Amino acid sequence: MNKQESIYTNIHQDIIDRCKSGEQKAQFQLYKLYYKAMYNTCLRIVNDSLEAEDIMQESFLKAFGKINFYKGEVSFGAWLKRIVVNHSLDELRKRKLITDSIEDSVYEIKEKEKSENNEDIEWKVEEIKKEINNLPDGYRIVISLYLIEGYDHDEISEIMNISSSTSRSQCARAKKKLIESLKEKQLEKNN
Repeated sequence: MNKQESIYTNIHQDIIDRCKSGEQKAQFQLYKLYYKAMYNTCLRIVNDSLEAEDIMQESFLKAFGKINFYKGEVSFGAWLKRIVVNHSLDELRKRKLITDSIEDSVYEIKEKEKSENNEDIEWKVEEIKKEINNLPDGYRIVISLYLIEGYDHDEISEIMNISSSTSRSQCARAKKKLIESLKEKQLEKNN
């Protein structure tokens, strides 16, 4: 282990240590371990496969350049994912894909409005992912970060520079829109 005691023990610590010493073979090993998950994270945010590939590659380069700053406070995968998410969001902002500020479209969701109809309709995971990709950018990003990436609303608010209540309301609105869209698809299939 390093001179500094790591708070989080990584199963790939030996590879991480070799990356810190600049070993390219170790960098390639680390890349192979994480590239699929990081690509999927990028894709869920930018919704474009070629752009996601570029962002993922750039994120790895950025991570390897900053690997000496990795202190082991979280798993390496969580640290890398944070770089990937932030870089993906930065690229979206650069391309002005998020034109309307999420903050401007906030409305409060009341507890009573959580669910008007609790029908248990089974949908395949791929159908749900496809419908998430069809959501407007702001909704898609928040719901992907929350449901798929596992961030809580405080973390999303920090990542996206919005308030926690905005994250919660956007997520609730995105879920509602997603459910409506999935129900429409189900009705189309049944007819």
